[in-house]
Amino acid sequence: MDTKILLENGTNELEVLEFRLDGNAYGINVAKIKEIINYMEVTPVPNSHPSIEGIFMPRDTMITAIDLKNCLQRGVSEPGGLFIITNFNKLDIAFHVDSVVGIHRVSWREIIKPGSTISTSEDGVSTGIIKFDDRLIIILDFEKIVTDINPETGLKVADIEELGERHRIDVPILIAEDSPLLNKLIVDSLHKAGYVNLIHTENGQQAYDVIQECKKEGTLRDHVQCIITDIEMPLMDGHRLTKLVKTDEETKDIPIVIFSSLVNDDMKRKGEALGANAQLSKPEIGNLVRVVDELVLDNR
Repeated sequence: MDTKILLENGTNELEVLEFRLDGNAYGINVAKIKEIINYMEVTPVPNSHPSIEGIFMPRDTMITAIDLKNCLQRGVSEPGGLFIITNFNKLDIAFHVDSVVGIHRVSWREIIKPGSTISTSEDGVSTGIIKFDDRLIIILDFEKIVTDINPETGLKVADIEELGERHRIDVPILIAEDSPLLNKLIVDSLHKAGYVNLIHTENGQQAYDVIQECKKEGTLRDHVQCIITDIEMPLMDGHRLTKLVKTDEETKDIPIVIFSSLVNDDMKRKGEALGANAQLSKPEIGNLVRVVDELVLDNR
């Protein structure tokens, strides 16, 4: 699969694979995909979640197969079609789909945030919609789909308890995370860790607007001494935000932590090239606090 987008830095673009399921068009960020293979027979797992078709072992690696049609409450998939094998949050998972249409390169600004009628707060499984002349492509929230099947794969909030007793910390932190659920969990976790001076935004553009407003008012240090950002976000992604911050003389010294399900080897190299100070996979909420401690407390 052509993934040239991984070689480019801070363009605010992504490549979306369009696939079909039950006649409808859906999308997934190419950066999540390892490969696409023809359907293979799977071994059912007793007492597993209804959306888990089973397990199989291509190239001696055990992979869980998920029936995406079942996840979307559209029935049960028959044998056939394709497996989209993904890697995010340090998990290899295959999603069963009917067919693949192709790859589209789009700007995050072209992705429409779902309205409340489509995706209500923490319950929706759509992160965005791409409008083409003849159709709409719904980008699915694969992280939420997997977490709904197995909550243990989500943010390990219990890790915060292992940090022990914490004191109030007034260091101002700016957060950019478009998922309402993850935004809340990150804020709650940082509050438990003692960080009380938080500004949380829904995407990189909102976070950048906060930075620009603080620069204009001369209050940057009062409101932003550390940035935590997701990668995948509408309007402006985390890599573009990182590039803008790190190429500005007034903001280049603000530490940036990329906290994303997409932190694999390729994306780590991209983040490093952009100047990110740390990069963590989303389950590691305890490590996120430790890294923020190192970046903002050790340098005071």
